[in-house]
Amino acid sequence: MIDVHYFAAARAAAGTDRESVPAAATLGELLDALAAEHEGTTDAGMTLAEIFLRCTFLVDGANSGRDTQLIDATRVDVLPPFAGG
Repeated sequence: MIDVHYFAAARAAAGTDRESVPAAATLGELLDALAAEHEGTTDAGMTLAEIFLRCTFLVDGANSGRDTQLIDATRVDVLPPFAGG
C-alpha cells in the first residue's frame, strides 16, 4: 500500500485529502489508476486526470515524474499549482 496525499484542486476532485491504495510499479501507473477511480470534479469542472496534467508529484519527498519507480515508496504528494506561488 502507498499513501497518496492530495492538495488544493486535487483534493477537491478526489473528494478526500488522503487515501491508502495498492502500490503500482510506477508513478504513471498509479496516477492512471487513481484518475480512473475518481469521477469527481472541482467547482470549475476539472477532473482529477485533468488536474494531474498540471501537478508536481513528490514520492517520499523527492520531485518525481511518471516513470518514477514506486518500489519501497510509502507516500505520494499531489501538488497542483498554488495561487500566489
